[in-house]
Amino acid sequence: MYEAFYGLSANPFQLKPDPHFFFGSKGHKRAMAYLEYGVSRGEGFIVITGEVGAGKTTLMRNLFQKLDSSKIRAAQIVNTYLDPDDVLRSVAAAFGLPYENASKTTLLSRLELFLRQGDQHGRRALLVVDEAQNLVPQAVEELRMLSNFQTDDKCMMQIFLLGQPQFRQTMLSPDMEQLRQRVIAAYHLGPLDYLETCSYIQHRLRTVEWKNDPQVTDAAYSAIHDYTGGIPRKINTLCDRLFLMGALEELHVFDEAELQTVISEVQREFGVLTG
Repeated sequence: MYEAFYGLSANPFQLKPDPHFFFGSKGHKRAMAYLEYGVSRGEGFIVITGEVGAGKTTLMRNLFQKLDSSKIRAAQIVNTYLDPDDVLRSVAAAFGLPYENASKTTLLSRLELFLRQGDQHGRRALLVVDEAQNLVPQAVEELRMLSNFQTDDKCMMQIFLLGQPQFRQTMLSPDMEQLRQRVIAAYHLGPLDYLETCSYIQHRLRTVEWKNDPQVTDAAYSAIHDYTGGIPRKINTLCDRLFLMGALEELHVFDEAELQTVISEVQREFGVLTG
């Protein structure tokens, strides 16, 4: 709706993770460097944690775009409320293998055959597990066991674990010692600082051909950062509401007053929904 009013080519603040909008903050660049390092190593586990909405999934989708599909077969698991017995089924499904009514032995055989056939063609597997904080320790152990699929000189499956901060506590438990020994890099993705918040918003706007209409004042940027804490998804949600109000009210400058109006509306709605 507001895209037409402000002459934007697309919605700059959509919630769906889109690598087209990837913004390389200091933290995101460092996290991406760890992921690319992991890919270059071709073995072990990489662990990336961050708050809800910090940009972990967008980070992975940006990485997926850079992968050479002739050398790496990447797959992702997003539903992690799994019993240990469901882990292998989810992995098989992620790689497009039949899994229904299959025993654990059968699933392991299918996965091993899939990996060895890929290896014969110079292709290895990369499994990304999102929302890893939901995994019970036994499910994490099932994933660790998959890293045992190896040839004489290399690992045939590498696993990246993405999760919220509490997953770090899971990793520190005594039961996770064997997994910790296989983690080659771990990084916690923090929030954007004030200057990064400003740059993040401007980056998304410029991606959709923003021509400084509407103008966003320094006070407005400060209010956005204060309210969202520098979490990208929260920034998107707030700015989406701000631009919608701006189009409805035919505004071409956003100052602190406009931000406070939107914030008050959001807080009232949240109060109604939770009250």
